[in-house]
This record gives sequence, structure tokens and C-alpha cells, in this order.
Amino acid sequence: MGSYYDSFAALFGFPLLEEFGYRLWLGVLMTFKLIGISCSIGFLIAFPISRARMSRNPLLNVPARCYIAFFRGTPLLCQLYLTYYGAGEFRAFFTQVGLWWFFRDAFYCCILAFSLNTGAYQAEIMRGALTSVPKGQREAAVALGLSPYRVARHVVWPQAMLVALRPFSNELIGMIKASALSAIVSLFDLMGQTRFIFARTFDFDIYIYCALIYLAITESVRRVCVRLETALSRHKFAVRVALTKAAHAPAGSVIKGEVAAQ
Repeated sequence: MGSYYDSFAALFGFPLLEEFGYRLWLGVLMTFKLIGISCSIGFLIAFPISRARMSRNPLLNVPARCYIAFFRGTPLLCQLYLTYYGAGEFRAFFTQVGLWWFFRDAFYCCILAFSLNTGAYQAEIMRGALTSVPKGQREAAVALGLSPYRVARHVVWPQAMLVALRPFSNELIGMIKASALSAIVSLFDLMGQTRFIFARTFDFDIYIYCALIYLAITESVRRVCVRLETALSRHKFAVRVALTKAAHAPAGSVIKGEVAAQ
């Protein structure tokens, strides 16, 4: 039995994992850190950009359109090169203003490039989701006496997030896979560690393990988003039922009072 196990382990590269598995684990942690920070900052960027994009004021709308057009219309790799290698062309300026410590670090440059890129995509997702909520539902909620905060929290955002959840999950999965580009600027994420191991061993199996790890991560994200979508669908159905009942109830009835109190 021992010889069979040794042959199986050699075939699938188990000794390789025993020796370099910790480096893959460090790469996974770095990937999680990079994507978590980038997507969170991108979400914070996306909200004001989406509101500016929806504004009729050209002073807000035009810059938002230009930002979205640039970061959605140019390759992420090009943006990463401009951030990391391009910053070196202005080293004297960044040193003078005290920002060279930021632009000389590959991790911070990846955070900046990824955040600006995903912020543009998330802004368009958010804009489409907010405009998809029927205007009549907002008007019905206001007519029932709900405050603007409660209208946004209980009526608009749950329905908008349900529409945006699947595109958001696709964007998150896309960013997880795109994070492999950070290895090009010498950041040791999952792909960076994989390249390091391959340079030491010339064992192609390490790329198979890397692909399987990316597959496991993206599939886990997809399953979590499906569960969230199911939960939000129930809330959306409950909101529609409550608004429908309240709209057909007499003025001052118990139903309207209950909806306004929520």
C-alpha cells in the first residue's frame, strides 16, 4: 500500500504541497486582504459617483462620466502599470509632498488601482439598481408617512440590492481573478507565491493547485451571494405585499399605521 500511496502522492504533487503549502496559504491571505480592502474602498467610492452620475448638474455628472469611462474603458493591467511604474516618473514630486512611501509600495499601489477600477464598475451597478426601483413605490412609501431614511432603508435599498447583488457578485469574482495581475508588480499574492514556487521547483503542478484554489474561492463567493439573494427576495416580497395592502386600505386604518411605524 505504501508504494501505491507514494506513486499517487508523486503524481499529484503532494510533496510539493508539504514543502510549499505554507507559501500558498500566505498568498491566499494576501489575496483576501487585497480584495477585501479594494472592494470595500471601491464600494465607498461607488456611492457618491453613482449619485453624481444620476445628477442633472453637469458639474457633477460630467466628471463622474469621465471617471467611469476611463476606468471601465482601459485595461486594469495598464492602470496598475501607470500607478506603480508611472509613479516613479514623479518620484521627486511625491517625495516632496511626502507620498513616495505610498507609491513605492506594491501593495498600496495595487490597492489604489484596484479600488479605482472596481469603484467605476460598482458605481454603474449601483446606478442601474437604484433606477430599477419603481418610482411608484417611493411615492407610496412617502404617502404612508415614512421618513426619507425609512423609505431608503425599507423600500429602496433592499430592492436595489436584490437587483445589484448578482452583478456585484460577478464583479467581486472578477476582481478575485484579476488580483492575479498584482504578481506582475512583485506582490506575493496567491499568483505571486505560485510564480515564486514554480521558479524554485519548475513543477507545473503548482499552477494546477493555484487554479483549484481560485476555483474554490470563487465558488464559495457565488454560493454566499445566492443565499443573500434568497434572503433579500423574501424581504422584497414582504415589502411589496405590505405596500399593496396599505395602498388599498382606508385612510387612518390599522394597516397604514403599522406600515408607517416600521
